[in-house]
Amino acid sequence: MTPSTEGDDLATRLADVDARIADAARAVGRDPAGLTRIVVTKFHPARLVAALAALGVRDVGENRQQELTAKRDALRQAQRPGPGTGDQGRGYAERGPAAIEDVRWHFIGQVQTKKARAVRAASDAVHSVDRDRLADALHAADPDGRSLDVCVQVNLTDDPGRGGVAPASAARLAEHIAAHCPSLRVRGVMAVAPLDEAPAAAFARLADIAAEVRTVVPDAAWISAGMSGDFAEAIMAGATHLRIGTAITGQRPVHG
Repeated sequence: MTPSTEGDDLATRLADVDARIADAARAVGRDPAGLTRIVVTKFHPARLVAALAALGVRDVGENRQQELTAKRDALRQAQRPGPGTGDQGRGYAERGPAAIEDVRWHFIGQVQTKKARAVRAASDAVHSVDRDRLADALHAADPDGRSLDVCVQVNLTDDPGRGGVAPASAARLAEHIAAHCPSLRVRGVMAVAPLDEAPAAAFARLADIAAEVRTVVPDAAWISAGMSGDFAEAIMAGATHLRIGTAITGQRPVHG
């Protein structure tokens, strides 16, 4: 497949998903403009982010700290072509460096406390804060007084080993962040629908939890929910941020 064909396919998939998002929003009386579509580029190369930016994408999601840091660094370097940059840097620049500069990077994977500093340095928003210690570590890693948007991740399963705080503790965690981590801004909640439950029911529960969080942080309006296979149900339940990967990016490269 040639690069131009890859680009055409990417644009087609992006337009198709955006049309489906708009249809799902209008079907429940919501304005599509009020939704944020985050394209998850897990395991794809940095050049895909550049191609997405050239198509107008402004929100990108990553699951792994090393991958997030590497991609963001590569694209920053590509915006400063010079001796030794090579064809790769010129290629990124041709795709629109101003657009790349506007990309917001959302970290959506589990965070080890020891990696909080690296995650904070590379992220504009972290959707997966699920314990006091992690919130405290992200706050302590504040490099320059810049506020970091965060979501409280909620575990909607019965497995305590899964990422996320228990539903009954979500508001308490949000209160801790608001009271003790002033460099973090609680924007809302995030969750993944369990495999053994209908997405609509799971996201309805998340909407109730989001309402509880707003009793302690009134402007925490984000509900980060919905992926390639269930974003319509998430929209129906009030999701504001959709994390969509393969439906837009295509199949992920084989990762060893």
